[in-house]
Amino acid sequence: MFSQLKDNFIRGKSFQPKFSNKKITLSFIGSFIAIFLLGIISIQQNQTLLIAPFGASTVLLFGISNSPLAQPRNLILGNIFGAISAVLSVKILGLSYISCAIAVSIAISLGQIFRCLHPPAGAIAVLGVISNAKMLYVITPVLTGSILLLILAIMFNKIFKVNPSYPIHWF
Repeated sequence: MFSQLKDNFIRGKSFQPKFSNKKITLSFIGSFIAIFLLGIISIQQNQTLLIAPFGASTVLLFGISNSPLAQPRNLILGNIFGAISAVLSVKILGLSYISCAIAVSIAISLGQIFRCLHPPAGAIAVLGVISNAKMLYVITPVLTGSILLLILAIMFNKIFKVNPSYPIHWF
């Protein structure tokens, strides 16, 4: 495998995707709208729905929506597993570096086992531990925010025809 990577590098082949100006502009607009609306809803409802891991989720949802990691199953279940692992780690181990490490590792393992890996779930796990999350953390901001992001991503992809086939699969 290493020799293939080396050969591709020498020949100037790139594994990085190239995005059109239209895609870049639409990714900018979609992610802006999503984060802005989460912020507005947070203020109106007097609850935190705007958390840093959702910034990472928007990269997947609006930047590379055809990625397996950006599909609804991955977004919702992956983030829920991250939140649950954080809550359980805090409850069992308290606030500590080991609790953070366990929470992230459990989130990754569950994502792999249940085929719903979503990289921001690791950040949700860390955030949950360092904020001493209780079970409500799973519902709000994580589940509620994830569902809102999903709805916005579906609407945006359909309206602006960015990726009209999004989601590629649900569950």
